[in-house]
Amino acid sequence: MCFKPHADLLQDDELLELVNLFAEMGIDKIRLTGGEPTIRADIVDLVREIARTPGINSLSMTTNGVLFSKLAEKLVKAGLQRVNFSLDTLDPVKYTHLTRWGVLQDVWDGIKAAEDVGLIPIKINSVLLNELTSDDIVDLARLTLDHPWQIRFIERMPLGPLTDFQHFPLLDVTQAKCWIESALGPLEIVNDGLLDGEAQLFRLPKSKGIIGFITTFSQPFCSVCTRVRLTADGKLRLCLLNEKEINLASPLRAGFSKVELRRIILEGIWQKPWGHELAQGIFPANRLMCEIGG
Repeated sequence: MCFKPHADLLQDDELLELVNLFAEMGIDKIRLTGGEPTIRADIVDLVREIARTPGINSLSMTTNGVLFSKLAEKLVKAGLQRVNFSLDTLDPVKYTHLTRWGVLQDVWDGIKAAEDVGLIPIKINSVLLNELTSDDIVDLARLTLDHPWQIRFIERMPLGPLTDFQHFPLLDVTQAKCWIESALGPLEIVNDGLLDGEAQLFRLPKSKGIIGFITTFSQPFCSVCTRVRLTADGKLRLCLLNEKEINLASPLRAGFSKVELRRIILEGIWQKPWGHELAQGIFPANRLMCEIGG
C-alpha cells in the first residue's frame, strides 16, 4: 500500500471551499468516506464546519468502525447525522485476515457507540468477496432478526487490478440470496422493490431489520445515479466505474475564481456517463476503491 504525500491531498480549507461551492450549486447531501475518514486528525472539526454549511441538509459517514467508538459522541455533537459501517464477516480470524490487521471487537464497539448516541438507522455494508462462504453471508443476514439495522450486500466492483475478474467467477447477489433463504427463510420484498439509494430491500420473516442488495455488476442502476465523488487528492470522479475525472485541486490552488471553478464543475458534470461499460469488458483501472470511497 502506497500513500500520497500529505501536501498532495486537499487541505481542510480547500475541502471546505469546495463544499461551500457545491452547496451553492445545489448539492445538499455529503458523505465522508474512504479510505478511512476517522484517521483524519481533525475529522470532528471538519464535520462541524461541513454541517454548518448553508444548503447541506444531510451529512453522513462510511467507516470501518475501528476508531468510531472513541469519536461517536463528538461527531454527533459536531453534526454527523448517520453512519454506515463496512463489515464483510463476523468471523474474528477471517476479519483480521481480510483487513490485514483489524480486530472485530473494535467494530462492534463502534456500532454500539453509534446506537448509543442515536446515529440511526445503522447500515452495515458487506462486499461479496470470493473469500466469503455461506456462513459469512448468513451470519450477517441473521443480525437483522434481532437488530433494526440494514445489512447491505454489495457486489464486488472491478476497480484496479483485474486478475480476479478475468479468471474467477464472482460471488453475486443471486448466490447470496440463495444462501440466506436456505438458512433463514424466504425474503419478502420491501417498498414494492423501489431502491433505497442504490439498494433493493428485503425482509426476513419477523425480523427487526432489513436486508439490502446492491447489484452494481449484475443489474446496474446507473439511470437513477446522481452521485459524484471528490477524491482526497482533489479530483471530481463522475462515476465510480469510469476513469473520467475532473481536476479541481489544480485550478483551486492556482487561484481560480469561484465563477471559474463553478464553470469547471458544471462542464464536468455534463460529462457524467449514462452508465458504466462493464458488460463491454471496459474496467476502470486508474484507482483502487480505497482511493475513491463508496
